Amino acid sequence: MKRSSLLIVCVVVLGMLLTSAIWAQQRPRAYQTLTLEDFNDPDGSPWMVRASRFIREDFPSYQHVRTWPDALYRREPEGMELRSLGIHAQFNRRGYNYLEILPAQMGDNGELVPRIIPGSAEENLERTGMRIPGLAEELNLWVWGSNHDYYLEVMLRDHRGMVHTLRVGDLNFLGWRNLRVQIPTWIPQTTRHVPGPQGLELVKFVLWTRPNEKVDNFYVYIDEVKVFTDLFDMPFDGERLSDPETIRELWNQEGGL
Repeated sequence: MKRSSLLIVCVVVLGMLLTSAIWAQQRPRAYQTLTLEDFNDPDGSPWMVRASRFIREDFPSYQHVRTWPDALYRREPEGMELRSLGIHAQFNRRGYNYLEILPAQMGDNGELVPRIIPGSAEENLERTGMRIPGLAEELNLWVWGSNHDYYLEVMLRDHRGMVHTLRVGDLNFLGWRNLRVQIPTWIPQTTRHVPGPQGLELVKFVLWTRPNEKVDNFYVYIDEVKVFTDLFDMPFDGERLSDPETIRELWNQEGGL
């Protein structure tokens, strides 16, 4: 009797799992590849680079330079000024040194500071980085390497405020290469409550040096940060009431906040 009851429970649970899997597969999708950053607008969308403790004086040096991968553009399109983010660094000693590459904005003192995500102060504490639209499945970018034994990571923040570090790839190659990283399904990007989809935020890239590699003088360039993402948004009656900005407007008008 106990065995038959256990069998029934297993069948029911298996049926529920299969139903959930089938529903997930049948959910409408609207995939697009979006450019998060092309580095062509250094004034409107600046970036900054910070280094770990053993960086040499006056380094790291970085700027938006007039270069790009030939695989993207053989020659510069008319009317455009293509750029990539160039980084020049020197460390005083070998080891696990690192460079942080992050979205920036001009601070009150006229110097670059980490970019504050618009609206984050109202939602919670101020968060830095940039929003990734939709439900992201893959992140990719172009990197120019000089065959140094370094590697690149990306740090992503979910809607709970937890930051996840993903390995993008090694930089022990020559010239431009497109590096890709899959976004694991265990990183939450949605909830079953409104507002439902809760996209990720790109906090920064981190370039690491390995202890066996020279670090006294090197250059790195990055370009065309893109995301492959699902932009499908399931409509429902009253969905406007799940928008944080709408909620603030309505309740401020009513004197509730």
